[in-house]
Amino acid sequence: MDRAQHVPVLAGRVTALLSPALAADGAVLVDATLGRAGHARALLEACPGLFLVGIDADVAAIEAAGELLAPYAARVTLVHARYDEIPAILSLEGSAQVMGLLFDLGVSSPQLDDPARGFAYAQDAPLDMRMDQTAERTAADIVNGYPPAELARILHEYGEERFARRIAEAVVRERARAPITSTQRLSTIVKDAIPAATRRTGGNPAKRTFQALRIEVNDELGTLRRALPAALDRLAVGGRVVVLAYHSLEDRIVKRELVRRTADQTPPGLPVPADAAAPRFRLLTRGAERPDSEEVTSNPRAASARLRAAERIRQAA
Repeated sequence: MDRAQHVPVLAGRVTALLSPALAADGAVLVDATLGRAGHARALLEACPGLFLVGIDADVAAIEAAGELLAPYAARVTLVHARYDEIPAILSLEGSAQVMGLLFDLGVSSPQLDDPARGFAYAQDAPLDMRMDQTAERTAADIVNGYPPAELARILHEYGEERFARRIAEAVVRERARAPITSTQRLSTIVKDAIPAATRRTGGNPAKRTFQALRIEVNDELGTLRRALPAALDRLAVGGRVVVLAYHSLEDRIVKRELVRRTADQTPPGLPVPADAAAPRFRLLTRGAERPDSEEVTSNPRAASARLRAAERIRQAA
């Protein structure tokens, strides 16, 4: 996808939810997954006093975002890092607290659209899938090196693949003949391992396997579990967080953390709520918001998006 054509998901809603917290001069927003800076650019335009800290594990994304955000360079700091490093990054930037947090999770459109990155099963490419190409482990390392049981586990847990064991066994058989190094070969192995009747529905049969491998290569769920609580701890009173998730595994982690932060922890039986147990956050969305049909039509990759948002209403006890 051309950089100019990149369409950020639910950009209007993200801007509407975060802008009230970013109105004051010097308000700091952390865009934890900067990508091609579509959301960041909209927020910098909407909030003239905003200072942005943009983080991405992908060097190519940082370079592209730097070009796109050049008109706002005085208000932007870009950092090549994983987003579970937010507390350390903010400490280096001298920001004890921030007013906004944005997480747009998963693989970005430019990563999917670059065949050389190995994320897509529809085009032949090296079996890579690293968001951070300075990292060592690739999808090929996992496919060719994991024991069968461990391979089946990640396909089942991260891909929610019901034929995980069959696929893992097929992969092990095939890699014994020759290492599996291309997306097309892996896609064919997966397809052949799944019963024919199942292949006739549900789209490309390799989709779940590729999702599972991508999550494992990039430790996506582990990174989210570490990053979200630590980032929320740095949010000031009145600050807001918006998270866009694209599959149920991510969304479940986000939902659980936001519910925990917005629940009254007062023990049962106390006549009045205990201040120390009062909620520190309030939800800004009822459940997970989804894009409408108009947005999905114009931007098909928005179809699986789930948006959740919350605001800090009290300091930590």
